[in-house]
Amino acid sequence: MAAVPGGRRSGPAAGARFFCTAGRGLEPFLMREVRSRLAATQVEYISGKVFFTTCSDLNMLKKLKSAERLFLLIKKQLPFNVSSVSKGKIFNEMQRLTNDDPESWLNAISIWKNLLELDAKKVKLSQKNANPLKRKVGENDIIAKKLKTAQMQEIQENKECQMEKQIEEETLEQGNFTTKRDKSQEELQNDVAEAVDTQKQNDLTFRVSCRCSGAIAKTFTAQIFIHLSDIYCVVGIPVFRVPLASRAYIKTAGLRSTIAWAMASLAEIKAGAVVLDPMCGLGTILLEAAKEWPDVYYMGADVSDSQLLGACDNLKAAGLKDKIELLKASVIELPLPSESVNTIISDIPFGRKFKLGKDIKHIIQEMERVLRVGGTIVLLLSEDHHRRLKSCEESSVPLNSKGSRTDKPGSTECLNPEEKAAISEPASSSFAASNQECLDRMPPLGSLVPVEGYRVSLGKTDALIYKYKKSHSPGQ
Repeated sequence: MAAVPGGRRSGPAAGARFFCTAGRGLEPFLMREVRSRLAATQVEYISGKVFFTTCSDLNMLKKLKSAERLFLLIKKQLPFNVSSVSKGKIFNEMQRLTNDDPESWLNAISIWKNLLELDAKKVKLSQKNANPLKRKVGENDIIAKKLKTAQMQEIQENKECQMEKQIEEETLEQGNFTTKRDKSQEELQNDVAEAVDTQKQNDLTFRVSCRCSGAIAKTFTAQIFIHLSDIYCVVGIPVFRVPLASRAYIKTAGLRSTIAWAMASLAEIKAGAVVLDPMCGLGTILLEAAKEWPDVYYMGADVSDSQLLGACDNLKAAGLKDKIELLKASVIELPLPSESVNTIISDIPFGRKFKLGKDIKHIIQEMERVLRVGGTIVLLLSEDHHRRLKSCEESSVPLNSKGSRTDKPGSTECLNPEEKAAISEPASSSFAASNQECLDRMPPLGSLVPVEGYRVSLGKTDALIYKYKKSHSPGQ
């Protein structure tokens, strides 16, 4: 295992080495999150993955919001040289990659078991601290169910005895056949019972063929993650069966949950603030924000009845109906006073279902109107949106009363990590300096000054997350 320096460690208390997969462009969000949420150290990245060391338990690891999946790291190394195009030789290289260090596998499985045992102890402790009265009621219910089951079994046995008696009287000539049939059924039942007993006695097993059977398969994620590329080789074991990005509290998915959380994390949400999503759709951004920052007043607006119904269902499923207010309103005519909102977070529709056209300029102007001075806007924009906004800004009046830019040189960032050669590196300077062209493409929008920019992947297409600050009231 790619262990923490200092020799072999037996469990998570000593710090375990993990890695998460992340959507392209979300690596900086994930690096910040593991540092702040897990107090992680040795945080590194390569494109699509973030590596870190932490002592956190399963409960804390499950709280990661910007990651797709979480793995225990077994090894990370330079790519192996393929000396031949022969499939057999390539297979041997892959086999050597997974088999040449058995100690790393033993360490990884030991850490995995320790994590599960620690989690089980916490669950058991919480159950012991439960209300004794509830526990007593539960015990009574169990006893009652057992009595009822016993009575039903007794009635069933009586019926079976009567049926068997009738069969024996009607088929005396077939007695030998019946005897043989009963004997074969008993033998089959004995074989099944022996198999079950044997299965229960088996200890934890792990096979490199990526298959597990029996009770182990219900808890152990029987999968090995191997990623081979021209710049690195990574081997790991998934910690959870379900991806971290699959939110149990979202009934109907809209925007990718990791993107929604990343946008909310940029918005500098503070307790008591008013947060608005003026094109909320199914409410994914508001759900992610409300789960992470609960002491806030959230509002979602949309002009579509079907989208609002879906958002309402999501709020009910997540238990957040009282936390988020939904309004039917157009984004270009919001029923809100000027400068009444602290934060705006919005995924501007890309035009597949809803055509915006030149309305993008009016949408931004209305958002600017309701936002307070010093407030934050975080937008998810397509390349087409960006081009339209840039052309609008280039043909518009000066941005402030003096006709000059209000942002300072170097105050913006555009983080777009590219695949680096072999060795991963810390994020600080490499992310900030990765794409100067993207910095130049971030136009101010009236009083809205660009602060940060990120290019992220939505799967089949890319998008741009822009963060703006309102520097002054329009007209001043």
